[in-house]
Amino acid sequence: MELKSRIRIIQADITGLNCDAIVNGANSALLPGGGVDGAIRRKAGKELNDELYRIGRCPAGNAVITPGYGLPARRVIHTVAPIWNRHDSDQEAVLASCYDSVLELADQYQLRSIAFPAIGTGAYGWPSDTAAAIAFGRVTAHLSACTIQDLVIFCCFTAGDVAAYAQLYGQSSGA
Repeated sequence: MELKSRIRIIQADITGLNCDAIVNGANSALLPGGGVDGAIRRKAGKELNDELYRIGRCPAGNAVITPGYGLPARRVIHTVAPIWNRHDSDQEAVLASCYDSVLELADQYQLRSIAFPAIGTGAYGWPSDTAAAIAFGRVTAHLSACTIQDLVIFCCFTAGDVAAYAQLYGQSSGA
């Protein structure tokens, strides 16, 4: 299957997507937050909060998986981005590790469809173009070597995020 046919870029509410898993940009204490995290928790219900409380922590660059509870998605994979700091050259590797960790869990659980928000671009301050380049690079590298995922959705909240991903998609090869 051609790589580009396995990628979609949409502007939508990630909590409404019916796929194997959606990704949540969480904080390292896995405590309730705003943005995507708050929306996912509200729709998933109390059970998700209870499960994340039991898990307890997730270091930046890592990921944990939970059931989707009240969401259309069967699973939620929670990952923690580093807070943007233009003077920290190591942070890009940590953000890349978020995608690698999520995709490793997706493979482990045989998840065929997964939706990512623009991780780190909200409260953590990542510029859309920088975050999108890291995300797109990690996901396309994974898809080129893996046949488990039939569909990866970049589910963006803002038109700016959609434009950043669309530009990368247009520049990518279809291999």
